[in-house]
Formats: sequence, structure tokens, C-alpha cells
Amino acid sequence: MHRPKSTLEQWRILQAVVDFGGYAQAADKLNKSQSSLNHAVAKLQSQLGIQLLEVKGRKAYLTEQGEVLLRRSRHVTQAVGELEQLANNLEQGWEPSLTIARELVYPMDKLTEALAAFLPESRGTRITVVDTVINGTTELIQNNQVDLAICGTPPKGYIAQPLCDLDFYLVCHPSHPLALTPELEDDHMLAQHLQIVIKDTGINAQQETGWLKAEQRWTVSNFHEAKVILSKGVGFCWVPAHMVEKELADGDLVRLKIKGSSCRRIVLTLVVPQRDKQGPASKLLEALILAQHQESPSPDSN
Repeated sequence: MHRPKSTLEQWRILQAVVDFGGYAQAADKLNKSQSSLNHAVAKLQSQLGIQLLEVKGRKAYLTEQGEVLLRRSRHVTQAVGELEQLANNLEQGWEPSLTIARELVYPMDKLTEALAAFLPESRGTRITVVDTVINGTTELIQNNQVDLAICGTPPKGYIAQPLCDLDFYLVCHPSHPLALTPELEDDHMLAQHLQIVIKDTGINAQQETGWLKAEQRWTVSNFHEAKVILSKGVGFCWVPAHMVEKELADGDLVRLKIKGSSCRRIVLTLVVPQRDKQGPASKLLEALILAQHQESPSPDSN
């Protein structure tokens, strides 16, 4: 089995000599003697059979070969540093990865802001965001498959912290027959037209949620697909208000209203499925998500 000729310490010393501009400066920063650094680099060059540095005056310069090897060495020492940090994180209970279930209607910019704030403190924790719809979110919570879940109505037996109210607008294309009557007397007119709905991501999606009285329905995976269909003058759909602001402003879609009801509204909440097992990374990210809505974690989350 091949055994490395060089050590990480030798490469770190070489990096320091280059970064700080010479042996004397590096010795001062590393709190080592200049002779020990000279010896380490000389031994490294001897072991490799390549000259890495050449001294001109009182300053050390990289050779062409040294520049190539130094650049690659930085990846190696950084990877080892990250590995050691990960071991330390695991010892302290810091989670190496987190999975977040995001109800598809939750504004992604809010979650992105929270994740951006989390990144500098993340210690390398990997994040997976799973977009879910209705029962799909519930199943992930009940099966303890996620660390955090942003959902509508939480499953029975789970405590949820409210995040925000979300309005749904009833929309269609300006050329659609429904657009001729912006305010409908009741929902019977809707039943005569094609409805675009978003597929429930649950494995056992037995319960349908929302207004689904239309005999004709097309089911798609997300609201982007729904808007593409609507743009062709086909069907109507209930869409989160923040997802159709531009289309409504530009006149690409029109908003319909039913007499006595201008919109549908739901409350989005944050659930920690296993509060008693929640780790420090999950607690931090929870607090950052709540901060987007100026909420504070519940007392028992710390």
C-alpha cells in the first residue's frame, strides 16, 4: 500500500511561508522557530524531488511546480479541516444534515432569507428542501422524515407555530369565458368549467382539500405548470396571491371574485416533528425561519 511521503503539517507550513511572505513572517505567525520551518520545507522538497520555493533576497517565491502543488494542497488541508470540524460538530450533537418540508405555497423568498442567515453558522450542515402538498406534508411529519415542516393545518397531536396568513386568488386568462363576469353570483358557474389543481404529494392522498366542485379537472405538479396552462386561456385555478402578482399587474391573468368571498385564506405554520430530539442546528434554523415573520421559538424549543 502506498504511504504518503509528505505530511499535512509540511503543506500547512509551506502555505504559511507563501501567505505571510517568507520564513521569518510565517515563524512569527505560527509561533515556531524559523529554522524549523526551513527544515520542514526543505524536507518536503527532498521527499517530493521537486523544488517548491526559491529564495530571492529575504523573500521566498514559488516555482511553477510549487504553485501547482500548493494550489492542490489547499484543497487537501481544507478538506481535512472540514472533516475535523465535522467530527467536533457530531460530538457536540450538531446535525450534519437537515431536511425541511415546505408546503408548495409557502413563499420561497422567506425560506431563502432564513437559509442565507443560517449559512455562516451552519458548520457545513447540508440542507434538503422537499416541496410538498397537503397530505404529503402531513405524512412526512407523522413518519418523522423531516426535521422541520412548513404546513397548513398541522396533523392532530402536533404543536405548530403560526408563520403567516396566505391568500389564494381565483384567476383565469382574460380570454376565458369566466373573465366576462369578474364577480360571480355563486360558485355554480365555476362548476361548468375546467379547474386546474395541484397534485397532493401524499402517498395515501385520500382527502381532497379546497374547492373541487368542477366536473372537469386537470391535475399538475406545481403552480408554474398551472400558470402555463392558464396562459393558454384554459381553465381557472386558485393560486397563492404572491405567485400571480406580476401576471395580474401585467394583465396576463385576471382575478375573479365570488359574491361574498374575495379570496381564500389559510394559515401557514411551522412544525418540529420531534421536538424532544431536536438538535442545535435545527433550533437555529427554526429561530431564523420564525424571525422572517417576527415570531419567537416556543420556550421548550431551547
